[in-house]
Amino acid sequence: MAFEREPRAVPFFNYPFVFTSLEDDLVSIFRDVGRRGAFIAQRDLRDFERHLAAFTGARYALGVSNATDGLHIALRAAGIGPGDEVIFCSHTMVATAAAIHFAGATPVPVECGPDHLMDPAAAAAAVTPRTRAIMPTQLNGRTCNMDALQAIADKHGLLIIEDAAQALGSRFKGRQAGTFGIASAISFYPAKTLGCLGDGGAVLTNDEDMHRKMFLLRDHGRDETGEVVMWGLNTRLDNLQAAILDYKLARYDQEIARRREIASLYQQLLQDVSELVLPPAPDSDPDHFDIYQNYEIEAERRDDLRAYLKEHGIGTLIQWGGKAVHQFEKLGFKVSLPYTERMFTRCLMLPMNRSLSNDDVEYVCQTIRQFYGYR
Repeated sequence: MAFEREPRAVPFFNYPFVFTSLEDDLVSIFRDVGRRGAFIAQRDLRDFERHLAAFTGARYALGVSNATDGLHIALRAAGIGPGDEVIFCSHTMVATAAAIHFAGATPVPVECGPDHLMDPAAAAAAVTPRTRAIMPTQLNGRTCNMDALQAIADKHGLLIIEDAAQALGSRFKGRQAGTFGIASAISFYPAKTLGCLGDGGAVLTNDEDMHRKMFLLRDHGRDETGEVVMWGLNTRLDNLQAAILDYKLARYDQEIARRREIASLYQQLLQDVSELVLPPAPDSDPDHFDIYQNYEIEAERRDDLRAYLKEHGIGTLIQWGGKAVHQFEKLGFKVSLPYTERMFTRCLMLPMNRSLSNDDVEYVCQTIRQFYGYR
């Protein structure tokens, strides 16, 4: 960069912006839903589910309370439970493993690879006679190498259930995240690329029987007539949140496009900084279309860099409190995953959201360059 910029505050995520950037429209939605008394499982939810399925190319979409519940009911609908093992990547939120645990199965953590996603070779090595499923996390807005994971699943007769919480709109070889396995879950947490004003999630499937079972599991086991036909849970997506999400989904392409612009700017301004490993740039790999839910780098002297950025008003985040799932001792895992553990000493997320201006991004990059002694 050829000139200095004035110090500024660049928060990691601007939560008020989620509301204030659309305040008039969101208030109108609230009034409409409220005046109709349409609070639980009304047409707004059905409309959103239909539009979400069409957007992803999935046959079915169901709104649920959050992505963790979505993974839980997907596992249960698939018949996975006590005595079964499910392979997952330890570079994920603990919710991924928790869903497996509360379905009664055993979560089996494996390494991530250089892309920070599940390493297919590590997944293949973890298969045992008890393995029933692989649960890849489509992390940071990027989809795993699903060809490699599907080959493992086919070889061993395993199911794939995707944690696509961070990947709505991401594609691998033209196919949307969340549509590869027998089912998947998506998150609508406010900081997600498609976020509501609270907790929210959805499950996707192309399988009619899975759709039916998840439909029952999310609402006390009740069918369309209200008859209880099985034991179920209470994990419906609130109708108001569905109405908000349906409004935002119609404009979602703009969200993705802006994030990809920001990623391109980061790439342009930081690509020569040898102390960093950047995520793949937009369109750098024809197999992948990334939506940049997060912008997770690897950095030498990571902690010093983070402190320097904080001193200059720039917010950053280390995912999952700085630990992979298997590193939380109280959860009882007894494995060592050296690649993932080393990556967690280097990983750092820079601000990535639609509230950022180009000047904000340039200020972040200028400050990083200053830290490492670059002009």
